[in-house]
Amino acid sequence: MEDDEPCCHLLLDNETIISDDSRLNQLGYKQELSRKLSAISNFSLTFSIISVLTGLNTTYGTGLTYGGPVTMVYGWPIVGIFTLIVGLSMAEICSAYPTSGGLYFWSAKLSGDDWGPFASWITGWYVPNTSIGTLFSDF
Repeated sequence: MEDDEPCCHLLLDNETIISDDSRLNQLGYKQELSRKLSAISNFSLTFSIISVLTGLNTTYGTGLTYGGPVTMVYGWPIVGIFTLIVGLSMAEICSAYPTSGGLYFWSAKLSGDDWGPFASWITGWYVPNTSIGTLFSDF
C-alpha cells in the first residue's frame, strides 16, 4: 500500500454494502471467525453477561430505599429507553465496523489518527477493569 493511499475505503452517501465480508475487505481484513449463534446460544450469552439476578437485587434495594415506588414505576421505563438508544447506537457503529476487536477498533477509528491509539489503549484497559470491579464488588 502506498503512503498516500488511505488505509480503508470510506463509504459515500450513495454506496451500500452487500455483506460484512465485503466491508471487512474494504477495511483491509479477511473474514476468519464464524459469526453465527443459535437462538439459545445468543440468549445464554446475553443472560450471563447482564447478570439478571445480581442486578435485580441491587436495583430494587437501592430504588425502594432511596426513591420509593415512584422511582421503580417511572425509573425502569425511562432508563430502559435510554439504554435501548445506547444499544441501537452501538449496533449502528458495529454495522459500520464489523470487526472482532469491536470496541478497540471503534474507539481508534472514531477518535481519528492522532488520538486513535490512545483511545484504543484506554478502552483496552477500561473494559476488563470494570468487569473485574463489578465482579468483586459487594452490592
